[in-house]
Amino acid sequence: MAELSQFNALSPADAEHELLACCAAPAWAREVAAGRPYRDVLALRAAGDRAARHLTWDDVARALSAHPRIGERPAGDDRESTWSRREQAGVAESAKEALAEANRAYEERFDHVFLIFATGKTDAEMLAAARARLANDEETERGVVRNELRKIALLRLERLVS
Repeated sequence: MAELSQFNALSPADAEHELLACCAAPAWAREVAAGRPYRDVLALRAAGDRAARHLTWDDVARALSAHPRIGERPAGDDRESTWSRREQAGVAESAKEALAEANRAYEERFDHVFLIFATGKTDAEMLAAARARLANDEETERGVVRNELRKIALLRLERLVS
């Protein structure tokens, strides 16, 4: 996708398909696609933000299933894999074992992948966040996860049309 005008011109099904690379929750993709045409990227971003705030926990869990573990960069050539590798650029090879252990502990505690808005963060920052979030209760952590997912979706949404 290169421009907002191209995104606005897509069929509803094609728009939803493109949006699923930003957030793998079909409800989010449907809501954002249904709001087209958008006059500018700010309007699109606002719609993405609203849609993210409407997601149920089941929607969030579905979106989480599309995210790799921090430190495990996907090998695919699809847009989502490419974006994920870019977002996790701060993960050094030397930190992968510590992150793998933090991922295991987190998944045992919360039964889903550890999600963090990784763009601009170092591996040490992500590791510290994973360890700190283990102290959260389930409700608090779900709120954190929702916010992290929202931030990732909005970043990717801007990338989709730029």
